[in-house]
Amino acid sequence: MDLEGGTHSNSFIKRESWRTVLTLAYQSLGVVYGDLSTSPLYVYKSAFAEDIKHSETNEEIYGVLSFVFWTLTLIPLLKYVFIVLKANDNGEGGTFALYSLLCRHARIGFLPNVQLADEDLSAYKKTESLTRGHDSINGESGRYSRRPVPEASNLKNLLEKHQVLQRILLILALIGTCMVIGDGVLTPALSVFSAVSGLELSMAKEHHKFVEVPIACAILICLFAVQHYGTHRVGFLFAPIVITWLLCISMIGLYNIIHWNPSIYQALSPYYMYKFLKKTQMEGWMSLGGILLCITGSEAMFADLGHFSQLSIKIAFSFVVYPSLILAYMGQAAYLSQHHFVESNYLIGFYVSVPEKLRWPVLAIAILAAVVGSQAVITGTFSIIKQCSALGCFPRVKIIYTSHKFYGQVYIPDINWILMILCLAVTIGFRDTKRLGNASGLAIITVMLVTTCLMSLVIVLCWGRSIVLALCFIFFFGSIEALYFSSSLIKFREGAWVPIILSLVFMVIMYVWHYGTLKKYEFDVQNKVSINWLLSLGPTLGIVRVRGIGLIHSELVSGIPAIFSHFVTNLPAFHQVLVFLCIKSVPVPHVQPEERFLVGRIGPKEYRLYRCIARYGYHDIHKDDIEFEEELLCSIAAFIQSSSPLTEPDGLSEESGKEAERMAVVGACHWLPELEEEDGGSDSCENAGDLAGPSKSREIQSPIISTKKKKRVRFVLPESPKMDSGVQEELRELMEARETGMVFIMGHSYMKAKGGSSFMKKIVLHVYDFLRRNSRGPCYAVSIPYASTLEVGMSYLV
Repeated sequence: MDLEGGTHSNSFIKRESWRTVLTLAYQSLGVVYGDLSTSPLYVYKSAFAEDIKHSETNEEIYGVLSFVFWTLTLIPLLKYVFIVLKANDNGEGGTFALYSLLCRHARIGFLPNVQLADEDLSAYKKTESLTRGHDSINGESGRYSRRPVPEASNLKNLLEKHQVLQRILLILALIGTCMVIGDGVLTPALSVFSAVSGLELSMAKEHHKFVEVPIACAILICLFAVQHYGTHRVGFLFAPIVITWLLCISMIGLYNIIHWNPSIYQALSPYYMYKFLKKTQMEGWMSLGGILLCITGSEAMFADLGHFSQLSIKIAFSFVVYPSLILAYMGQAAYLSQHHFVESNYLIGFYVSVPEKLRWPVLAIAILAAVVGSQAVITGTFSIIKQCSALGCFPRVKIIYTSHKFYGQVYIPDINWILMILCLAVTIGFRDTKRLGNASGLAIITVMLVTTCLMSLVIVLCWGRSIVLALCFIFFFGSIEALYFSSSLIKFREGAWVPIILSLVFMVIMYVWHYGTLKKYEFDVQNKVSINWLLSLGPTLGIVRVRGIGLIHSELVSGIPAIFSHFVTNLPAFHQVLVFLCIKSVPVPHVQPEERFLVGRIGPKEYRLYRCIARYGYHDIHKDDIEFEEELLCSIAAFIQSSSPLTEPDGLSEESGKEAERMAVVGACHWLPELEEEDGGSDSCENAGDLAGPSKSREIQSPIISTKKKKRVRFVLPESPKMDSGVQEELRELMEARETGMVFIMGHSYMKAKGGSSFMKKIVLHVYDFLRRNSRGPCYAVSIPYASTLEVGMSYLV
């Protein structure tokens, strides 16, 4: 009976697992594949746009179909589905995920305030290498570790030794990121304009050109205007729309194959690619830029991996998207093989192969599908900008989390309106799918080339495979993508200049911000105050200690920032509790809450000086000021409770280099605030100073005013006979300081170049200072009241 019950239970769990996978696969159709599924709208039209002509022999249309089939098979199916999806960073994908994965396997990252303690994060653990050799079990972690191949060690040493190679790798990642942002401008314009172009068959040619652009612009304006509502509010409609569209194009394709040319399957042979290039030569090579558009949106399978799972993405593409697209392209080719239009190129578009009775319903579904695909690209652009900002490669912008259930859905108002303006500009400026396709194609293939290059390094460094295998990967897929890249680049003057200019502008912004951030941190490190100087001032720091908590924000993970000495030498008083706070990003997608805070003490207990380092991943949601404040105080209180007088450092001989070794990761708090909500009429400070009996605990209530209700935070201090009296006194003083108030002290730096600096360095620092003055403050300080914020101005000479 037990055996039968166990079998039944296992089958139930397995059935539930498959149900979850299929649900995710269904949802991914609306989020991931909206852009890829609308590519039949413009591929044939872009391929035949003035480069090649459609002749009676059908060699051109057969060749284009063969190229489309093998491109879809080799790039999205073979490369992404079966290989690239495995190179995820703890379930996250995308260009920066690959880069952060490489940074953890080799010290090639440029994040300034990294610590050895960061490598102990659970998400930081290196993925299991698929290396050759004998396996051994690590008794502590219970994970398998494998012996690395020599090529991995040699490549790792080479990258760590030469900083030039590290900068090239960073620039490569930034180029891919900038092209993704450029794709966020071009893809909505191309998808929406191509969908609206179906009106060309319903009205005269002279009229439809004056109708398409206004309608496309109106749809784009509405699309960007509703971004602040978030995808989750209308996301339940995305999957049905895309499924309806895929079903529609596959059924139309199947009808055209049966009705017009049942033998069209012969064109899938790669021989027709050879015949196509042999006949068309230079014109055929240039037309590859249009054929390339059949894989637009393929990168989304990897970029949006964090929202779903590998298996769900594979199932959705392999069994739904891929067959539907192949049928759609074969159906278009079958129709065109029996209809040779020479009078006008625009009749080679998608809608001409749709039966006339279905054109208006198909037009409506196509517009909806184009909007869904554009929505996914825009959301992906927001996500990658958030990643870049978290890793110090983009100016700080206001980030709004549109959903509390789905962590990846963000909205960035400033970027949204910039994207809208640029999208409208290219739509109005080009007004045809040919130049829009040329621009979008270059952005798409550049991102894929970057992914191929980074992936080859992942194969060696992260997977531990032979460098020969990595060279085979980059040679096979890189040669295919290089062919398409050259075809797109040759059309620089015909639209391909747009993504290059856009990427160049964003590249300059990102690199200047990264350079300025590094120089600012280097100045902070060189000018930090010795801890011995601070300890020599005595417990009062040589000044009057007033009640309250002073939070001193700094990027430093050790030492005393220069702004603190600048402050205490000009003001005669400071708070009774000082916390040197560092909020930093680590190259992992998520940091577990129990691993978020590193807490340590600076000097003896009576100084009441603490250092707290809050660590966030590039996909983590930063808490608001109230929640962050409570978590911070809880972590300090838990650290105080876990401290023992026998293990306390004397502080008199403490060096900044040893300080990080004495910091502790604070897990679950032993001393927790209790949060209650009550009506606004009650007095939450009624019994603030009452002491409980011996068997109870002391309770201090802190009012936090809300717009609707009043939140009451009760700090409960247990009076246990086992608790050291010194620890109890330190906790009591921390609570009293919290009740008095908390002040955030932040540095306000002005970057200036030293005398004798080069002209380029001065220009770069001026641009950085301009970006800094026009960017947002630290994300955690956005909602802090001005009355509780103090900025200390300093000039930085770098």
